[in-house]
Amino acid sequence: MPATATRKPADVQAADPLEARVARIRELAETDPAAAQAEAWAWFVEAGRRIQRDRSGALRELGELFRAGEASTGIDGETEGTLVGFTITPGLDRTLAAFSSAWLPWAGKRFDTAAASGDNLLLRSARLPSKLLWPRYRMRDAGRRIAAFNFETRVEPGALDTDRDVLVIDYAAVSENPLLIKRIRDELVEIVPGAHLGKMLWCHGQGERHTLLAYFALKTPPAV
Repeated sequence: MPATATRKPADVQAADPLEARVARIRELAETDPAAAQAEAWAWFVEAGRRIQRDRSGALRELGELFRAGEASTGIDGETEGTLVGFTITPGLDRTLAAFSSAWLPWAGKRFDTAAASGDNLLLRSARLPSKLLWPRYRMRDAGRRIAAFNFETRVEPGALDTDRDVLVIDYAAVSENPLLIKRIRDELVEIVPGAHLGKMLWCHGQGERHTLLAYFALKTPPAV
């Protein structure tokens, strides 16, 4: 599999403003990880908001930013998540639209790096709509949140970015997951320590084709 080479800011002659911005934030991370994480996170959120007024420009920027990341191999423990923005037109596909609505109470993910596995964290308000969608699926209490939809992880080339390694979040590998959830493939890259950008993909057929549904972001405690 092709490995994504780690690129240090000092080694890169930035070819465009996005690459230059990424290099600057990574350089900041060497001296102030918390500030670098906050700046990257603000970038994710701002790009997501731009989808409403400049859809093509915002999605192009998010795609380039994702390609600038490196597979999130070191992510571990509980993370805070946010939905950056959907890439599909609402109502374009009734099944995907229903899935999107059910996913909105999502609050983050938990990772167990040693076991190459994890689960999703949802707001407690998600219990009722999820029960209506999947009456036989049992969610678990996780403090102020509920845990659901376990996954396995591995590093491999992206489904759409085949020349980039990503951390694959695989729901199909867990037999207990609802069939709809098994159709999802998440991919995750780290932009700077503590700030990760993800793609949510819909798998068609036996996984030979994928549609990008949304971008999401995860935040972990930055390295100090």
